[in-house]
Amino acid sequence: MLSTDIQFTDVALAVDEGLSKMPKRLPSWLFYDDTGDKIFQAIMHMPDYYLTGCEYEILEMHKATLLNKFTGDGTPFNLVELGAGDGLKTEVLLKYFVDHKTSFRYSPVDVSESVLQTLQNRLEESVSGLTIRTINEKYDEALNQLTGNDQRKVILFLGANIGNFKPDEAQSFVNKISGSLQIDDLVLIGFDLKKDPRLILAAYDDRFGITRDFNMNLLTRLNRELGAQFQIDQFSHYPYYDPETGITKSYLVSLKDQRVYIEALDREIKFSRWEIIHTEVSQKYDIAMIERLAQKANLEIVDYFYDCKHFFCDVLLRKKV
Repeated sequence: MLSTDIQFTDVALAVDEGLSKMPKRLPSWLFYDDTGDKIFQAIMHMPDYYLTGCEYEILEMHKATLLNKFTGDGTPFNLVELGAGDGLKTEVLLKYFVDHKTSFRYSPVDVSESVLQTLQNRLEESVSGLTIRTINEKYDEALNQLTGNDQRKVILFLGANIGNFKPDEAQSFVNKISGSLQIDDLVLIGFDLKKDPRLILAAYDDRFGITRDFNMNLLTRLNRELGAQFQIDQFSHYPYYDPETGITKSYLVSLKDQRVYIEALDREIKFSRWEIIHTEVSQKYDIAMIERLAQKANLEIVDYFYDCKHFFCDVLLRKKV
């Protein structure tokens, strides 16, 4: 069972709404229970998932430049990271900043309380002297808390998390980030760039089946938390990449005509053979798309930071006057 009524309501309502749509869909935040968190950590370290290594390389190569950009005139700042996860890449910056006596506070934001607790415990040991305040909220709630706060802010949105939004949703979200900023506040956003389609697809359909396990665990979570009766072996994992639009999608595919009862909803969901549940989107970007996104959000591009292969790009943006 879920630990709180609020948590139960969030999950149950999302499932009820998503499985009532045509085509059926479930929000990607449902991936992240305790098991999903662990599987995603494994994904980030697997050979086919190039994104983590590329961004780690960027932060390692450009940490001095980023420190110079972040500190500006030396005013203390709040380093807010949306979707912090395990924070291993960000730790590159945190250690460097602390070693250089930078005046800042680190505020990681994540929907998973267990991930935040693990992150805080590790950083308190590995980065001596770091001031940290975790924020266990969804992105929107965290940004609402930041809006109107006069303290200078630098927001991190790394890991290509921007790709989890459809293009119009990404624009709305970046607009919301921009709305939470004061003039000259900064935001660093990680973008996975368009590249060889085969390379991209392998990151979501890896040879070891770890991405498959991540997708399938969503059904296991619903069985456990909502009393659903999904037969896991009657669904399969299917990813798809469209190089024209840059959109990657992941699906769960029903292998037979079936009905699945969900106790918490007191309803039965009908699936036809080969019917899909859309579970994830990952948008890949080119520079023109990034520039349009920034312009519409009233943000100016300060600099681009690439890995050596130009597979990935962290883009630093500033709130315009």
